Amino acid sequence: MFLILSVILVALAFEYINGFHDSANSIATVVSTKVLTPRQAVSMAAVFNLLGALWGVSVATTIGKGLVDAQFVTVPTICCALIGAIVWNLLTWYLGLPSSSSHALIGGLCGATLASSRGQWSVIHWAAVNPVTHQVEGLWPKVIVPMFISPTVGILGGFLLMSLLLIVLRRLTPRIINSVFGKLQLVSAAFMGLSHGTNDAQKTMGIIALVLYTATQQGTFADLPAGLHFLRTPEFRVVFWIKIACALTMAAGTAAGGWRIIKTLGHKMVKLQPIHGFAAETTAATIIFIASHWGVPLSTTHVISTSIMGVGATKRLSAVKWGIVGKMVWAWVLTIPATALMAYWLQQLVLQF
Repeated sequence: MFLILSVILVALAFEYINGFHDSANSIATVVSTKVLTPRQAVSMAAVFNLLGALWGVSVATTIGKGLVDAQFVTVPTICCALIGAIVWNLLTWYLGLPSSSSHALIGGLCGATLASSRGQWSVIHWAAVNPVTHQVEGLWPKVIVPMFISPTVGILGGFLLMSLLLIVLRRLTPRIINSVFGKLQLVSAAFMGLSHGTNDAQKTMGIIALVLYTATQQGTFADLPAGLHFLRTPEFRVVFWIKIACALTMAAGTAAGGWRIIKTLGHKMVKLQPIHGFAAETTAATIIFIASHWGVPLSTTHVISTSIMGVGATKRLSAVKWGIVGKMVWAWVLTIPATALMAYWLQQLVLQF
């Protein structure tokens, strides 16, 4: 029982770190354009992340039972996956690189489960048709393909939306444009915070639900006191208390801020005005919201970063500091293999001892 509670606490620690690591996704542009102060932006992001976290469970279901064979997932397996993801998140946060918390968690889960199965690659669900929903599920369609498509859509969408705005508003003065879009960016930043919550917070919900389901299947909760019966999960489902716990934890993490990454996204990569911030946030939030509806655990980091690139490229290609972008791409590419390897070796140590 102590181990179960410990893993749940580790999962909530990951959610907290996810909050301040990825808070930059929803507030970097609104801070860099000086529409809101950092304190105001963080507070707004925390509120809308909280609301978004309570919106549906599609992404949680994908994380909890759509990527690996649950028969080989034990409580220590989940703990190793979380530790691998946390270490990677802290490392990239320290370096100021906006890497993906989502892919860190997914990589950790796959690596730890592979070790738990003694190297049976079949335990990873690569692609299969769900007999109930008739949708194609698994690592390939839900993670790998979106990993390449979403940044492409982000950069193209940001470029096209910004180009359209420039054409439509070409006769207005910069003063009027800044005034109007300074207000509109409040809406787009709120939408970004909401969509971020619908996707990122649900990942930890799925992990906690998987922990409880695993423990129930293994008989760990057979002799639970009456007051703790709510922990039993005979089938995979995300109950309300899990939603609330994850939503509040992510909101608290967001409130702590992530200034290193905010500096990279909002200042170092390209200089933004309110209209650019509006276009980038609107593009990214729309992509993430649609992905959440379909249960795709998207990298919100990838989407907002590439949306900013697309918007910045409308000025001129040289306006985007591609050296910074190159470092970010390396962080994106390495996230899943790095966390999978860390979690794999952690689980191997567990099996040894």
